[in-house]
Amino acid sequence: MVAAREPDSDPILWTVLICLTFLALSAIRLTVPSAPFFDETHYVPAARALLDNGEWLNREHPILGKQLLALGIWTFGDTPIGWRFAPVIFGTLALMAMMRAMWFASLSRFAALAFGVLIATGFILFVHTRIAILDIFMVAFFAIVLWQCAAALRQPETGRWRLAIAGIATGLAMASKWNVVFLAMLPGLAFFTVRLTAGRKRLLVSRRGIPVPGISLLEAMFWLGVLPLVIYWLTFWPAYLAPDRPLEFGGFIALHADMIALQQSVKQEHPYQSNWPDWVLNIRAIWYLYEPVDGTQRGIVLIGNPLTMLLGLPALAWCAWQGFTQKRWDALAVVVLYAVSIGMWMIVNKPIQFYYHYFLPSCFLLAALALALDAMWQRGIRWIPITVLTSSAAMFVYFFPIVSAAPLSDPGAFQQWMWLSSWR
Repeated sequence: MVAAREPDSDPILWTVLICLTFLALSAIRLTVPSAPFFDETHYVPAARALLDNGEWLNREHPILGKQLLALGIWTFGDTPIGWRFAPVIFGTLALMAMMRAMWFASLSRFAALAFGVLIATGFILFVHTRIAILDIFMVAFFAIVLWQCAAALRQPETGRWRLAIAGIATGLAMASKWNVVFLAMLPGLAFFTVRLTAGRKRLLVSRRGIPVPGISLLEAMFWLGVLPLVIYWLTFWPAYLAPDRPLEFGGFIALHADMIALQQSVKQEHPYQSNWPDWVLNIRAIWYLYEPVDGTQRGIVLIGNPLTMLLGLPALAWCAWQGFTQKRWDALAVVVLYAVSIGMWMIVNKPIQFYYHYFLPSCFLLAALALALDAMWQRGIRWIPITVLTSSAAMFVYFFPIVSAAPLSDPGAFQQWMWLSSWR
């Protein structure tokens, strides 16, 4: 957290306005294409199977994300709206939670709003808000974790119920997709480390001291360690009732060995595969769609905002310097979150990786940029932050046709946006 200072007024109304604007933009052509595309061809049938007979498909991933997709289909029918309703709601929720997390972490009105603009115009959240795949659920739930943990630090009188929500959301994030598992350990580890440095004599049971006065380490271990695992296990309850190959009681651990094996079994090279250096430099895109659909040529490309993905790198270095030398704990937290989220892909045994694995790291990269712009803003250097934010929005507008499946003039129209050959 930043050092104590006179806080800005809570930008909740502007936060809601930004989120509603993002929701409205995400709803444009939400039903296009009218048939499943990219990995929707796997997850929409899996959601249908859950509704039809409770069958659990795609067993290399946990079941919760497919249940949420099924809920949308059950509510709105087996239509494009039904497939993509849950993602668009959770994408908006993710944006809200990220902005609230930044507000409570920094107590800076400008940092929170700037972060919202950067995330909303950063391409990656927008694209995943409009497609029926699992990543958006994982990101939204983990954003809630960060929001509630940051708020618990600022408002310790609410710490108990906020840590409980954080624990539930942690379990749900892991139950959506495993990419968040390493990050899920950080809140509990951070609580333990900070309480340890507070020098409490009765380390496990003392309720005094940082990070959340009134909460003992033992209680925090329950909220942030035990509860997430219980919630995670409960999300698999439909698997015990599956008509085909139901999960047997006592077979939960063995199930995960099978899931890991399935994750590691995909070794066939893919034209869009990439690895973490490509993601950091924003040099490898994925075309989720590029073909004639619904009467015309359309495209949806996944890539980071070419401006902010690169500006975020020196901002991340600045955050590291601020964190280690000036004890800016909000800046240091962003660096740790980024390092852990991308570091996982440096060591995990997953032979084929893709740019969408950079979803969470990119959020923390933009958080670093928001903090760096805020530092300039607070020093009275206003023109740089305004230029960056307006340029990010302008870049989003320029690329909007190929992140929103807009009609294109001809099959070669995509070249207008392909500044690098590796984006093709």
